[in-house]
Amino acid sequence: MKNNVHDFAIVINKDKGLTSRSVVNKLCKIFNTKKIGHTGTLDPMASGVLVCLVGKYTKLVDLITSSHKEYIAEIKLGIKTDTLDITGNTIEENMPRDLDIDEIKQVLQTLVGEYTQIIPKYSAVHVNGKRLYEYARNNEAVELPTNTVYIEDIELLSYENNLIKFRAVVSKGTYIRSLIQSICSKLNVIGTMSSLIRTKQGNFSLDMSYTLEDIANNNFNILNLEDLLELEIVNLNNELYKKVINGNQVKLNKSGYILFRYNDEDIALYYFEDNIGKLKILFKNV
Repeated sequence: MKNNVHDFAIVINKDKGLTSRSVVNKLCKIFNTKKIGHTGTLDPMASGVLVCLVGKYTKLVDLITSSHKEYIAEIKLGIKTDTLDITGNTIEENMPRDLDIDEIKQVLQTLVGEYTQIIPKYSAVHVNGKRLYEYARNNEAVELPTNTVYIEDIELLSYENNLIKFRAVVSKGTYIRSLIQSICSKLNVIGTMSSLIRTKQGNFSLDMSYTLEDIANNNFNILNLEDLLELEIVNLNNELYKKVINGNQVKLNKSGYILFRYNDEDIALYYFEDNIGKLKILFKNV
């Protein structure tokens, strides 16, 4: 393993056609470990940023997943599929009307803020003990759930040849396929997602990412805690070291994430609230 480091993060540029799980499986072979997780599924047809956590950093999955994400998406007008993307079976088709660019921009702006989306039928969300895609594959009827997410920003990039391209910054849990259906409904047209690229997740962007081929050729950089989180580093004295190494709560006049070090070695990550620190990750094996 590069630099003999066992706990780290790495930003992947996922290729189209791969599932997020298959990317993790390939990384497990490359890094010779089973302890790898990703921080937000990308559909197989999508490409772009997939942040992966290795070793004890997998304990940060929920924290990294909660970050806002930026996408560049494309809508193909005049066609609707069962999966709401271009890989699905066509269920409706017509000649779309000509749209005005200002009309498209106005519709996009109506979606900024809190947004209630219908969860796509082809998704992994559980309803009555089954994943929605299981209902879809078995042609079973099911009432699709909704949830509220947040659209931070959305802008039109281009409109030509019945293709709408836009950029969107959205909260965790936002389905761009559902957002596209809302856009089409407001424009009184039908459409489906024909392209999707995740360009950012939190502070991690495409220009920080590496392909699986890069990684297989040992052409990559890894990220540590200081790259992932805004945190303070505190060097432990002997007394505090004994508390931290045993995972005990620590009282200090601190707040937020604190990385404890001892003799220049990372020992543990704590989170402080009301001056009480609780263990998040213990790096030092005892």
